[in-house]
Formats: sequence, C-alpha cells, structure tokens
Amino acid sequence: MKTILVYSQKEAARNAFAVQKFKSELGAELVTPDYRGEADVVINRSNDYRIAEFYESRGVRVFNPADFTKLANDKQAAYDFMEKNGIEIMPTRYAVPPFVKKPRDGHGGQGVVMCKNADEYDESFVCQKPASDLGKDLRVWVLGGKIMASVLRVSKTDFRSNFCLGGDALPYTLSDDETALVKKIISLVNGDYYGIDFVFDKGRIVFNELEDAVGARMLYASTDIDIIGEYCNYIKKSEL
Repeated sequence: MKTILVYSQKEAARNAFAVQKFKSELGAELVTPDYRGEADVVINRSNDYRIAEFYESRGVRVFNPADFTKLANDKQAAYDFMEKNGIEIMPTRYAVPPFVKKPRDGHGGQGVVMCKNADEYDESFVCQKPASDLGKDLRVWVLGGKIMASVLRVSKTDFRSNFCLGGDALPYTLSDDETALVKKIISLVNGDYYGIDFVFDKGRIVFNELEDAVGARMLYASTDIDIIGEYCNYIKKSEL
C-alpha cells in the first residue's frame, strides 16, 4: 500500500512535526500538490479539493473527501450551507460598519480585517457582522465523527484569536447544548479529521468555520492528546 501525504512545500516546513508523524507511523511519502502519481491512500493536507477528486475518480481513498474539502475551503459556501441546514451563523453579505471582511479561502486569520466604512464592502470576500465577544473563539477537533477535544482561544490584543497570531489556548469543556450543536454539524458533513471553529456572541457559540487541514499546535500545547497519532490509527483502521 502506497500512502502519499500532500502538503505544499511551505506548509510541510511549517508542519514538520506532523509530517514526521505521518511518515513514521504510516510510512507516508511526502508529495507536493502537483503530484498525480500512483497512490493507494491519500492524506490531503493541501486544502485543494481537486486533488481528492482526481484520486477518488480512480477509486483511491482520500482523507478528507473532496466534497468536504471543497465546502471547508469556501467560507461563504460553508456559511450558506450551515444556515440552510438550521445552524446559526453571524450574518454574511453584511455591509453595516463595523464588519469583518475575510477571503473566502483564507486560513489562520490571514487577510481578515475589521472594516469601519461601508465602501470597504466587497462581495468577492466574506463580509460579516462581528460577534459580540471579539478576540475569543472555540475550536473543536473531530475525528471519525467523534468529538476529540475542544480548546478556547483568547487574544487580549487582537479581534482575531488565532493561536498562530499569538492567542492563548485553554482546554474547554463543552456544555450539553454545545455538544448537541457540534454533533448536528458533524451529521451534516463528510469529513475524517477536521476542526470546527465557533465565535462567541452574547455568551453562546455560533458556527464560524470548518478547518479541513486542521492544525494541532495548540492542542499539543494545552493537552496531552496525541491527535496526529490518533488520526494515523484511524487511517490504518480505515484501510482494512
């Protein structure tokens, strides 16, 4: 069985720990997103659904599937999908200042700005009403349809709470209502290993994003959960 691990060169360098885990536990071969060679199993960490489509059309198992990767990497499509299925979101296509503007395919808080003028509205971006509790959000890790962990991210200096931008990470226990919301979202999508991000609005969590090639730095930093190891075991079992 040939397992390939797809990362861009930049992301492979930035995620060297995860790359090494996939190599040592699965014998995975690291390839770049332009690779279209032989594979029996594909771990797609590129955020490009076309890679998954290519291999799925040839009967190859891809983690995550193409339909999930496509949805997760188009924020507006994800918001529309969730809203259609009864999941609360902060309103989008929103032009009343202040509003948050972010790239539809952005990651890690990059390119996300708070707009104070209506003329900054751009329909090619996601323009969204801000949640009431700025600088605070929640990430939930999901593996094989199960909730694995939850971490609260808080920033005292930025309305973006991303760990990679300096936010603090604290283990978080979901309430019963929050757990029910997460499970409903899980039932709607077809992913293997991913994150669900929530913002806080008036004390309750509200869906914010699906994270396809979800990072794990803050989980390793704040808990003793070996999430990449768990993912590798899941892949092994899925191959049987």
